[in-house]
Amino acid sequence: MAKRTEDAGVRRGTRQDYPEDRFDRVERTGRVGAHRVTARPRYTWQYIIAALLGFAVLTTLGVLTVHTIGDSGKLPISGTSPSASAEQSAPEAKLDPDATVAILNGTTTENLAAALDQIISTEKWGSILFSGSAAESNVEISAVFYSDPADAPAAAGLAAKLGGLSTYTTSDYDSYNAKLVVLLGADYQGPGLAEAAEMTATAAATPGGEISMGNETVPEGTPEIDPATGWEIDPATGFPIDPATGLATDPAAATS
Repeated sequence: MAKRTEDAGVRRGTRQDYPEDRFDRVERTGRVGAHRVTARPRYTWQYIIAALLGFAVLTTLGVLTVHTIGDSGKLPISGTSPSASAEQSAPEAKLDPDATVAILNGTTTENLAAALDQIISTEKWGSILFSGSAAESNVEISAVFYSDPADAPAAAGLAAKLGGLSTYTTSDYDSYNAKLVVLLGADYQGPGLAEAAEMTATAAATPGGEISMGNETVPEGTPEIDPATGWEIDPATGFPIDPATGLATDPAAATS
């Protein structure tokens, strides 16, 4: 035990002196006091909610993007839902004069199919099988369709001549039995517009004048007319039917 110094009794009440020990030799530092770091609570549920919200936002954006891409390829094809899909790479454009062509006028412009029919035939851009009105007259986008991939060059070549139309593959028009089908819409700015306007004006200026709408097939059940007499032709005998008697009459026998 540490001993008091000799004058401890004289200086009672004052500071007492003790021998130096190991606590007097503590290394001096600049640190003052002790500081504790208070641990903050971890709210794990906040991270989970943030992750779920982020996943939902990304999923929504992905769905919207897919729908946007899917809708961008649709064309207002008359009478049928489009199954056409754009080619991944543009084929080499090469006109084929022997490629059979069907022209469908999906606009309100009269005689447009007939005018384009004449141009394609004259320029030998293809061989016309049919030209006439589409099922509807409110088509917006013009295009050239084909079903056989081998006809892609011919479709691209004809599309280029018609003002740079897009080409698509589809089987919707196979009933026309044509390799290429030209669908004319409201955006059409290719050849034939001026010619169609001229044909319409000529028909309007001619009393009772009618202009052919193209190579339209005669609807099934429509009676044939004898050009000489103007009478209907009896399909059984091939003779015109006299409207006075209602009987099929041989014109040669009637005039003899």
